[in-house]
Amino acid sequence: MDNLVILAFALFLILEGIGPLLFPKKWQRYLAQIASQPAQQLRWMGAVMVCLGAALWHWFN
Repeated sequence: MDNLVILAFALFLILEGIGPLLFPKKWQRYLAQIASQPAQQLRWMGAVMVCLGAALWHWFN
């Protein structure tokens, strides 16, 4: 199980690193756009992501 968690984290890092590696200027604009969103909208997006992740974890575990 520990190995699976490490592999999942490694995949996360690879996928998250592709954007800034290939498109640094677009990535900067994207982050600026995210930072300008109201806190309530960010909270809602975070809640949706957590719920989706928990559902996927439940279905595939």
